[in-house]
Amino acid sequence: SELIKPYLGSKYKVTEVPKSLIFYMSKHSGPVNEIQWCPVREQSHMLLSASMDKTVKVWDAVDTGCCLKTYSCHSCAVRAARWSSCGRRILSGGFDSTLHLTDVETGKQIFSSKTEFRISALKFHPTESNVFICGGFSPEVKAWDIRTSKVLRVYKAAVQQTLDILFLPEGREFLTSTDAVSRDSADRTIVAWDFQSAAKISNQIFHERYTCPSLTLHPKESVFVAQTNGNYMALFSAQRPYRINKKKRYEGHKVEGFAVGCQFSPDGTLLVTGSSDGKVFFYNYHTSRIIRTLSAHKEACVSAIFHPVLPSLLATCDWAGEIKIWQ
Repeated sequence: SELIKPYLGSKYKVTEVPKSLIFYMSKHSGPVNEIQWCPVREQSHMLLSASMDKTVKVWDAVDTGCCLKTYSCHSCAVRAARWSSCGRRILSGGFDSTLHLTDVETGKQIFSSKTEFRISALKFHPTESNVFICGGFSPEVKAWDIRTSKVLRVYKAAVQQTLDILFLPEGREFLTSTDAVSRDSADRTIVAWDFQSAAKISNQIFHERYTCPSLTLHPKESVFVAQTNGNYMALFSAQRPYRINKKKRYEGHKVEGFAVGCQFSPDGTLLVTGSSDGKVFFYNYHTSRIIRTLSAHKEACVSAIFHPVLPSLLATCDWAGEIKIWQ
């Protein structure tokens, strides 16, 4: 994209809160579960979306707002989809319990596998590009190797469902958020794992009685944020013992049972989240105050993500199947 080229060589500028709508993209016929900008900077005009309508789509979300490709390899809702680090493949998993690795250009499946559970979370390893972790409606989380199409490791958590997966820097450890909240105990809601040994490092990270539908890492500091069903985001250290920061809570938005995603801006100054009332909330990371809200959607806004290269460009998606690009 010509729009991205001037920014490739320069340092990321300060993030401003976007004010105006650039593109309104509505080719999905069901809720959009997840969106992700292509991680290859030169190709980051492309946006990936996964939907309950059983499809994965790739959009030119910078220049034209057009849908470039639709992939229909799933027979049920697609809950999770991720770009490979090279930007040439898409990994997707859904409620049909299947995993597909699709070639972006040809649409052919490079790898497909059936799992024993409905898939709700997928993440590629940050340094081992052929390895990913898969979780869902199962007490187990699995690490897969694309080259062999085999499971490398199994991580056994005594839970019903994995809601999200977050690798910590370097990928030696990762976190899973689960739905293990009972009346008498709220431990095990966030579990830290040793990637190599599959050992549990800690399940005593978050003690409040809320599930955490999504987790996100700060781009510069050693902290992560957990979105909670208590209508606030909690801040934690990303180093052992992963303590919660009791002084900071990001609240004001609504979650209400939706898998509402949150993300830091690339410069780390802003924290952005969707909200079940369709708004997007922008928080000052340091003060945890709301800077601004954007009335983005009529239905629940489940994801809001900043562009990795273009300052202040934001993509949002909602439960009505709409995707919007803001600047």
